[in-house]
This record gives sequence, structure tokens and C-alpha cells, in this order.
Amino acid sequence: MDGVLLIDKPAGLSSHDVVAAVKRALGGPRTGHAGTLDPFATGLLIVLLGRATKAQATLMGLPKRYETIARLGAVSSTGDTEGVITETGRVPAHGRELPRGEIRQRPPAHSAVRVGGERAYRRARRGEVFELPERIVTVHSFRELWRTDGAGEAGPRAAYAIECGSGTYVRSLIAELGDAYCLELRRTAIGPFRVEDAVALPPRGEPWNGAPVIELERALELARQ
Repeated sequence: MDGVLLIDKPAGLSSHDVVAAVKRALGGPRTGHAGTLDPFATGLLIVLLGRATKAQATLMGLPKRYETIARLGAVSSTGDTEGVITETGRVPAHGRELPRGEIRQRPPAHSAVRVGGERAYRRARRGEVFELPERIVTVHSFRELWRTDGAGEAGPRAAYAIECGSGTYVRSLIAELGDAYCLELRRTAIGPFRVEDAVALPPRGEPWNGAPVIELERALELARQ
């Protein structure tokens, strides 16, 4: 079985969890994925099967698109809803220029980056204090979709659409706006592959007959377009 599966990852599962679930459901083929999603994020995860695992670098290098809803006027220790929230009352200006091009970015401590062979978020959850090195990432586009004043407990919010290169952390982009953190994060596309064409994981413990596998040659053809 050589090809790719487009999975719509639910919140709460790591990318490794999804890959392991697919492997069990399909009877144990060699598996991998083409681009990590942190556990709190949802959306498109490309799962690689058989010989497609050798095409990981090609598929991971494709540009990625995200949509995120941010809470404004507050900050989070993790950049999302799982951290310690501090209200600041300062709201990032509407219509401000958003970063594009090559930028320096430091991944959040609660991320899937490996530190000493272990995921950073696991070490952070144990209370370990560390700082990840900066990296150069590319942001192709970053635009605000809508904004609300958010009277009441919900607070002000804004939605953003982002297209970026591999390795970019959307939570860090939102945090760098100042006084903002991610409420929701969804990956909507990787290159030509869209979340609208993705499927949910099969029920746990059930074999996956008729899984919609895209043949490897077709997947690589699409990636080159």
C-alpha cells in the first residue's frame, strides 16, 4: 500500500496518535506524516503509507494554509487556551501591517519540536523551563478576516488567514501581534491538498476497508503542479 491519506485531525490528538490509528486500522503498513500538527490544532494531516514515506521531504516542503481565531487583549503562557491566561486590556490595532516574507521566529515551548529526543510540549507540561532556538521561516500571506469587539466574557476576537512555509508556528505569529493568543487553529491546505477532501479517522478498533488512498505517483504529480 503506497500512497497518502488526507486526514482531518481532531483536537486533542497528536500527529503521532493519528498515524498510529491509521496504521492499526490498515493492518500495519509502514506509515508517517508530512507536517506535524500540535495536539490542540485541527485540520489537514497528510498520512504517508508504504513507499510514500520516502517522499516525506517533498510533501513537507509544500506551502501550508491555516485559519485561526485569536483572543485579543490577553496573553497565554502557551499561546493557546491550555496556558495561563492574563488579561491585559490592550488590543492590537486593527488594520496594522502583518508580517510577511522571511522572518525570525522562536517556536513556543508547548510545541511538537523535539528537545533532547522528546517533544517540547511534554517537557513544558512537566514544568521544565527551557528556550527553543530561533529559526528562519517564510510567511507568504497573513491577513485579517474579521474582528469583533467582544463585549462580555468572550472578549474581543479576530480571525486570520495565513499561508506560510514549513516550520512556521501560527501561535508565535499571533503572539507577536502583542496581547493576543490562539483560541482555535485549523490547517486548511498543504499545497494542492485541501481539508475539504480529507476524511475522519475510522472508529477505534475497526479495520478500514476502502480507505481513500491517493496513489503515490498521483500525489507527487499533484505536488508538482
